[in-house]
Amino acid sequence: MAGNKSYTIVEYFGGDDGYRCGYCKNEKGNFSNGMWSHTMTVQDYQDLIDRGWRRSGKYVYKPTLKKTCCPQYTIRCHAQKFQPSKSHKKVLKKMSKFISQGELPIGREDEEPMDSVWSEAGPREPTKACQSDVTCADITDIHQEVPKCPPVVEVQEELGDSSASSSESSRKDPVYLPKPGKGADPNRPPCRKAKDLRKERRLQKDQIRQHADVPNPNPTRSNQPKSLEDFIRESLGDDASHQLEVRLVPVNFEDPQFAVSYEQSVALYARYQMAIHGDDPSECSESEFRRFLCDSPLEAESSPDGPEVGYGSFHQQYWLDGRIVAVGVIDILPTCVSSVYLYYHPDFASLSLGSYSALREIAFTRQLQKQSPKLSYYYLGFYIHSCPKMRYKGQYRPADLLCPETYAWVPIERCVTRLDNSHYARLNQDPDAGDALALKDVGRVLVLYRRTVMPYAAYTRKRKGPSDEATVQQYAGLVGQDCAERILLFRS
Repeated sequence: MAGNKSYTIVEYFGGDDGYRCGYCKNEKGNFSNGMWSHTMTVQDYQDLIDRGWRRSGKYVYKPTLKKTCCPQYTIRCHAQKFQPSKSHKKVLKKMSKFISQGELPIGREDEEPMDSVWSEAGPREPTKACQSDVTCADITDIHQEVPKCPPVVEVQEELGDSSASSSESSRKDPVYLPKPGKGADPNRPPCRKAKDLRKERRLQKDQIRQHADVPNPNPTRSNQPKSLEDFIRESLGDDASHQLEVRLVPVNFEDPQFAVSYEQSVALYARYQMAIHGDDPSECSESEFRRFLCDSPLEAESSPDGPEVGYGSFHQQYWLDGRIVAVGVIDILPTCVSSVYLYYHPDFASLSLGSYSALREIAFTRQLQKQSPKLSYYYLGFYIHSCPKMRYKGQYRPADLLCPETYAWVPIERCVTRLDNSHYARLNQDPDAGDALALKDVGRVLVLYRRTVMPYAAYTRKRKGPSDEATVQQYAGLVGQDCAERILLFRS
């Protein structure tokens, strides 16, 4: 076979050593299994995250939930059924007030930002991951000794921004101070509770309706709650003090929008990491930014029944008055939008940009679902019940958690009690359920050996030396039989 665009190629590293936990600060309490992905199809990654894997750059890892100090459960939101809660509406209204009136709220955001990999104890890949013996020739000119795997359709297309114009608006400095006349007034009557004001307005409306003896027009329509999209639209007026637009940019240095905004994105990332996470400048360099948020194993793909923008890795850039103030890194996959990371300008922390960007990404998922019906979920990364600050992800409902033993999705309402009572929990309550994709035959695992694709059974006959069957079995058990028969496991 010439070319391997339809293949995922990985090197597996196991996970015997513990590393520092980003939540409880245990120096050796966090455990995960990891592998380096040289290239990966979006379908393979979709199947892997549905078995508890996540990526950090090209490093793909799976927390060992029974062993790790802070178990991390994969969480997804049903985007089409999502209704913003009271706290979500508060975030949207706060942004609307800032856009329309130019006033930044006082104080910091009161919840964790949507940092779905690094701050979620996403391990940095081991040094040996960068010392691979795989060469460009190995992954571009491979041969096959087994029947060809079903290819993944790959059509390269020019990916542009579907949500905003590429031209930059004129620069304006954001307004930080309240407008004149907005301060406290000593002659103003004391504030009344919002609950009392609502009750008073309701009574007034009832009295007017009774005197007029006119039925309430369009009762069904008046009782319908505003949609997420309604709240977002309300905050983006043409005559507002600020102009906010969201641009979807593919992570591709050949794309002009990505290239022209790259330096600004790097500077914003460094500023965020140092101010919010306390990183040293050496930890948020340009090379680290590229490795973590630009290097992706996912191949850009398009499909006749997929979204217009295609599949792959993207940056959603939030442009305020001509400059980038936040960037949400996302992966668009066959059945979901997966949140990877968010970084933003620290001066705008009071706008709760973590929650705001999550709401915008849910709305974006709903938009994509109109083009691709099966793309209906929003993945928020990991839910860590043992860390109270990370429980906020469970507020994006309806939501499911992934059972770590059966890989079935379970509504989060059924999981909370179990997680309250146990450090680790099997979430699927059916005692007879098991892993439908459990490893059945290690001999059928596909490996890449000397530029040749072959089943593991054939590889063991060709290769001389100590057996590595235990390692291959561990890997195949974690990725599942189906993925093990599609993904190429590199063997030297």
